[in-house]
Amino acid sequence: MPLIFTEEQNMLRYSARDFMADKAPVSQLRQLRDTKDPIGFSKVVYQNFVDMGFTGVLVPEEFGGTGLGHVEAGIVMEQIGHHLTQSPFLASSIAAVTALLQAGTVAQQKTWLPGLASGAAIATIAIDEKSKHRPTQIALRATPTETGYTLNGAKTFVLNGHVADILIVAARRAGDAGDSEGITLFVLDARAQGVEIERTVMVDSQNAARITFKEVQVGIGAVLGPVDAGWKTLNAALDAARAAAAAELLGLADEVFDRTLKYLKERKQFGRLIGEFQALQHRAALIYCELEITRSLVIHAQQQLDASADEASRAVSMAKARAGRTATLAVQEAVQMHGGIGMTDELEIGFFMKRARVLNELFGDVNFHLDQLASQHGY
Repeated sequence: MPLIFTEEQNMLRYSARDFMADKAPVSQLRQLRDTKDPIGFSKVVYQNFVDMGFTGVLVPEEFGGTGLGHVEAGIVMEQIGHHLTQSPFLASSIAAVTALLQAGTVAQQKTWLPGLASGAAIATIAIDEKSKHRPTQIALRATPTETGYTLNGAKTFVLNGHVADILIVAARRAGDAGDSEGITLFVLDARAQGVEIERTVMVDSQNAARITFKEVQVGIGAVLGPVDAGWKTLNAALDAARAAAAAELLGLADEVFDRTLKYLKERKQFGRLIGEFQALQHRAALIYCELEITRSLVIHAQQQLDASADEASRAVSMAKARAGRTATLAVQEAVQMHGGIGMTDELEIGFFMKRARVLNELFGDVNFHLDQLASQHGY
């Protein structure tokens, strides 16, 4: 399959690019940070985001979406990376929607998907319980009752959990932490009795939450997918989120590289443009090559997800690991090539560096995915 966009996909790319640049540039992130905005993103911009049809990109048309795919979702995510746009898109429109599409009953899909597509509701997935992404290390307990289950435990780094209306929670009904068997997913109202949510602003000024579940009662209808066999659905949702995060890392790295090239063509030292120095040319050429390799891997992973989610994990891990390394290289070289000003808050390069650090950790860092690939190859 060609690793390039179709004409329609390029039209979406240009549309998303112009929208982000006009409505949600990096300067908006600075404003949200400096004013300590209580929700961390602009509701007006998010409504515009909805009006553009972005929130329904993965939702089938029968539920009010546009019924596109992960390639198109990645195109939007790449432009989010270019402009560091604050939005619940990754958690709600990609991870949560994928989980509902993978395992939701017709009743659950009819209940939740139209609201997610229309922007009337925001969803997120609550997976990790410690500082590192280890999706099998789930200890939050789901205890059977006469009418359903009782949830007890806590989750951390829940993306946009402080504004979520819907929570998709991974809990353990059987087995021990570390087992992939025994995991069950639940979809529930974030305002359910016993759910306590604490907003946590991450180092990149974007939003997550700590969520505690204390004797939370859920009915049988809240179970998403098969009991004790939620790993397949969870992994599909995580792979969708990982591919999307890789696309955002790609967009972020691309933007930083563009800004660095512009600086190399403007800044003079010793009477010459610094872009004329061969050492800097070589470093810029290396970043360009890394970006193009990463771009191919990211598109390939998205295409694999659209073709068969069951076969996509290996491609997704390659894309996430490579995008993490490429973005780290791009932001570090940007700081170096900008010199002293590269360390200042005024320049905005620091915003991209912090976001790259957070995205590297989200849904598995480079080492996590290299380990996944080694295991898949029998090492």
